[in-house]
Amino acid sequence: MKKTIWFLLDNRMGSVGQARGIMQALDTNAFDIVEKKIVYNRLADLPNFILGKTLLGVTAETKKEINNPPFPDIVVSISRRTVPVARFIKKASQGKTKLVQLMHPGKTGLKEFSLVVVPEHDKNKAYSDNILYITGCPHRVTPQSLAEEAPKWTEAFANLPRPWTAVIIGGSIKNKPFTDENARSLGETIRKLKENTGGSILITTSRRTGEQAEKIIKNEVKDIPAYTYWWGEKKDNPIKGFWALADNILVTGDSVSMACESCGSGKPVFVFTGSNWLTPKHERFVQSLIDGGYAIHVDSPDVLDFKPAKCLNPSDEVAEKISKL
Repeated sequence: MKKTIWFLLDNRMGSVGQARGIMQALDTNAFDIVEKKIVYNRLADLPNFILGKTLLGVTAETKKEINNPPFPDIVVSISRRTVPVARFIKKASQGKTKLVQLMHPGKTGLKEFSLVVVPEHDKNKAYSDNILYITGCPHRVTPQSLAEEAPKWTEAFANLPRPWTAVIIGGSIKNKPFTDENARSLGETIRKLKENTGGSILITTSRRTGEQAEKIIKNEVKDIPAYTYWWGEKKDNPIKGFWALADNILVTGDSVSMACESCGSGKPVFVFTGSNWLTPKHERFVQSLIDGGYAIHVDSPDVLDFKPAKCLNPSDEVAEKISKL
């Protein structure tokens, strides 16, 4: 008999992407998967120790959607703000619903979860024996999914000389701007890499890159054959094609999701960390990728010889643990 599993999805698209990676990995013969959209009200900003096991932080429509038996066998919550909703469901089900949390929920209610999935770079947070530590974060990129994507982009890149290096650029993070200095350093790194390998780049920026940094990078790489997708351009986003078809990937270390997705491609991944840019948390994250054999620092003397030990796919590991609950 199938079990029912609710995923509590809010407006944090990074967390939603992680949840959907796990959904993709779950056996649909074993689970009926239901997405529950969570919309917050102004009370959602209250600390979880005040919100407790209630629906005080969500809208009337969300309350109607959630407080609607029969309750599921399992609930997956994806952020600190979905924790009170998950705890409410467990209470309303008289304890029958098992709870799974993606990312550390904080101390409040921590012991009520059957499984808490925490990235290794957050090991400095409160420990509990129900925590599963993973490298990076769950995602939806697999060699199989990219094999399906590749034919859509083969023609677009066909006239570019090989090898193709995908360059995937993030930008500013909380209290840490992506400076002109780091943009220039990244551009120089790309040029040096191409001097050693030849070929072309498949390059994309993001909303956080910023106009000035993007302008600097454009100038630095202007003489390199390239397929470009600059932030805001009105054309299809080629990033899945980049992951599918690139011979290797250079990614900035500011985005956990972008770096993990790149490592899910099975391609050699080179990480750029810049100067006085990444937080200690991001530095720990990058080191976890290197220690796991998923990536190498782009400044490493052995960068051109690097081959990944395996694909990074935490979604499969989490889905397996959920299936055993």
